[in-house]
Amino acid sequence: MGELQEWTSFTEFEHALTQPGPWIAGIDFPFGQSRTFIENTGWTQSWGGYVAHVASMDRQQFKQALVNYKAPRRDGDKEHRRATDIKAGSISPQKIYGIPVGLMFFEGAPRLLKSGVTIPKILKGDPQRIVVEAYPGILARTLIGRRSYKQDTKSKQTSDQLKARHEILHKITTGALQQSHGLSVIAPSELANDPGADHLDALLCATQAAWAWTNKDTNFGAPTNLDALEGWIADPAC
Repeated sequence: MGELQEWTSFTEFEHALTQPGPWIAGIDFPFGQSRTFIENTGWTQSWGGYVAHVASMDRQQFKQALVNYKAPRRDGDKEHRRATDIKAGSISPQKIYGIPVGLMFFEGAPRLLKSGVTIPKILKGDPQRIVVEAYPGILARTLIGRRSYKQDTKSKQTSDQLKARHEILHKITTGALQQSHGLSVIAPSELANDPGADHLDALLCATQAAWAWTNKDTNFGAPTNLDALEGWIADPAC
């Protein structure tokens, strides 16, 4: 049985990444950008190279680089998805408005590079500290379809979302992932109470990390045709 810890600063996140292993973590932000974007921008043609380039920018410079890239391009060819995003149904890691996963990449990927962790097939670091990209949305959709289950804005939080969260939790703790992920999950029911689903999403990410760990002898479940420039989401659907 584990415990739930909350980190509220990048300093705490950075500290956690440096803790001695062995451990594996599933973290919910895009670790990479699409090959199309990297090739078109002329950024270094390696994951570590272009992430180091991003690390040399401040937040405004990174945002402006994405804005400048999109400006002259036609609609439908402005924000590109990685192969793993297409399989997972996730949005482009270039996006900086709405759900700003591009900014999550900006803040997260350079910290992974600096920490010296291993990202299977992407970054060779400390073999005792393993990090994989997680995406709770694909796991939630597997369990309840496209029903809404979380909302940060209090006025938009509904009882249906609460029911959906509890349904997700009930299913994964009663064997729903045995066939797809080969896992049994034990978790307290109160994890589903958080309207923003941060606690539930953390459990889903941990589940994807656990699936990756069970596949450690086959590159932690990485696709055989993986594009190491882009990265991949740790889930059997990807």
